[in-house]
Amino acid sequence: MGNSLICRTNKDAKDNGSKSKRMGRSQRKMLAEEEFLHKQALSMALHQHQLSQRFDGSMSRRIGSTSSRRHADPLANEKKLLESLEKIKFKKIVLLHGEGFGAWCWYKTIAQLEEVGLQPTALDLTGSGIDLTDTNTVTTLAEYSKPLIKYLENLPVDEKVILVGHSSGGACLSYALEHFPEKISKAIFLCATMVSNGQRPFDVFAEELGSAERFMKESQFLIYGNGKDKPPTGFMFEKQLMKGLYFNQSPTKDVALAMVSMRSTSLGPIMEKLSLTPEKYGTGRRFYVQTLEDRALSPDVQEKLVRENPPERVFKIKGSDHCPFFSKPQSLHKILIEIVQIP
Repeated sequence: MGNSLICRTNKDAKDNGSKSKRMGRSQRKMLAEEEFLHKQALSMALHQHQLSQRFDGSMSRRIGSTSSRRHADPLANEKKLLESLEKIKFKKIVLLHGEGFGAWCWYKTIAQLEEVGLQPTALDLTGSGIDLTDTNTVTTLAEYSKPLIKYLENLPVDEKVILVGHSSGGACLSYALEHFPEKISKAIFLCATMVSNGQRPFDVFAEELGSAERFMKESQFLIYGNGKDKPPTGFMFEKQLMKGLYFNQSPTKDVALAMVSMRSTSLGPIMEKLSLTPEKYGTGRRFYVQTLEDRALSPDVQEKLVRENPPERVFKIKGSDHCPFFSKPQSLHKILIEIVQIP
């Protein structure tokens, strides 16, 4: 198409030359203006194309690096990353979902981590995802975390894993750090309930949901699995409320997937106070990833969590709602890879 455009332009130039003697001054001026506008349009189109190539994906490239990659060879960068990750001793990453979710929510993250040679595993916690346990029968954090406990117990003696916990799944990370500190290389709290000793996971959400006592008495989202005359056993938000709380920045297709996949949440595990000791939990390497457009766990609450219970490092994802594995998958997986590489 470029050659035909050049030929056409040359032909036009010759035609214009042969007719110029017959044209009046006003016609020549009109043609000159038309040619000038044509060149200006071509110049603007070329400039726009250069800008789009220069800034495409710039937000995700900024995560974890302050150096400019404008002129970097993407193949060389990928090769360098693969070589770096090949030297990493602990490559297993266990992904733990939050309340109502299941292993299914990590489908993008799993594919991205596998592409660079890491070994992700997403678990369904008890009563979640495709685990058939009735959520109304799950009353303790130990029972809720049983799939994770079993996984850690079966690890070879000389192996460690990196744990990633989303939302209330952060309580499972804390529980694991207290009971299996020797099995965990790093713990990554993803907009999660990184509680302190003596706190309940629910306490983290108190700003949005009110006190635990008030929630247990007044919430319209409670489930009474043992009858109305007995204490509530679980809860599940109405779909429109879930969309506003969890998915305010997520793609429509992922929201649709969540709407048909999410299940009720057991109340007992998130109402349980955790006992965390400096000798075990305190020796773990913790990292926190904040989501800055989060309506379920606001940025202010997340900031308070890291201030009161400081992790080793804090990362932030701009433009992400409570589900960065949907709304900002590229940024999330780059952060996870960066944390994996921290000595």
